[in-house]
Amino acid sequence: MKKNVETFIGCDGEYEDAKIVLFGAPFDSTTSFRPGARFGSAAIRYESFGIETYSPYQDKNLTETSVFDSGDLELCFGSAESALCDIESKAGEILNDGKIPFLIGGEHLVTLGAVRAVLRKYPNLHIIQFDAHADLRDDYLGAKLSHACVMRRCHELLSDGKIHQFCIRSGEKAEFEFAKKHTDMHKFCFDGLCGLTEKLIRDKTPVYLTVDLDCLDPSVFCGTGTPEAGGVSFTELLNAILTVCRTNIVGADVNELAPMIDLSGASTALACKTVREMLLAIYR
Repeated sequence: MKKNVETFIGCDGEYEDAKIVLFGAPFDSTTSFRPGARFGSAAIRYESFGIETYSPYQDKNLTETSVFDSGDLELCFGSAESALCDIESKAGEILNDGKIPFLIGGEHLVTLGAVRAVLRKYPNLHIIQFDAHADLRDDYLGAKLSHACVMRRCHELLSDGKIHQFCIRSGEKAEFEFAKKHTDMHKFCFDGLCGLTEKLIRDKTPVYLTVDLDCLDPSVFCGTGTPEAGGVSFTELLNAILTVCRTNIVGADVNELAPMIDLSGASTALACKTVREMLLAIYR
């Protein structure tokens, strides 16, 4: 696998030595409101040079890790299934080489491709989702593959009790009714996360962490296609990430930055910092 010409800051290690492999999925063809997330991964990589490699929160430095950035996939915008297959193939290659895939979206549907690959290696996989939206619709305007349906499709792969949802504050009534029976949903905030984390650590459970950045309040992060009032702060998100990354993280993603919506660049800067903190927390 070849190194990307432009890498996320501090992620220029060699593939053979890397524990974590970054790759972008610039796809937003099922976006239900404002498009632009397809530009998220490239913007995060480019703008990352506006932050430091060192995290004062964790007292860790990306220069002391070995993370490989393989760049963005070239995905078919006209076929969601084709795009998902390409994402699955890339994540599978990374997993087969004993490394952790770290996906940067793109819209939230891209998570499904990575989860398909991770699940093959870790049949007892659990997903922890930070998100404003339940994403549990069975279809959106007749489409089964949509960012509004991504957790419903993941549930069909994982079964009951293995998807843990936090910060959820938007969705159809039917989605919340489905969650009561089939997922572990925590509305509005991160209450219950510490207890869940301790259980997953005790059971040595493989965990996939997916962070939809619209879990943040729009006053903090407005550069997203479907902003939803009532979200968490960056500090709350950071503490939640540090908590979850004490578990056995076997795959992760950050998604739903639409950089052109926030021309100030503040949302992209926040996304960069989130990726940095996740990389350092996973790289233990």
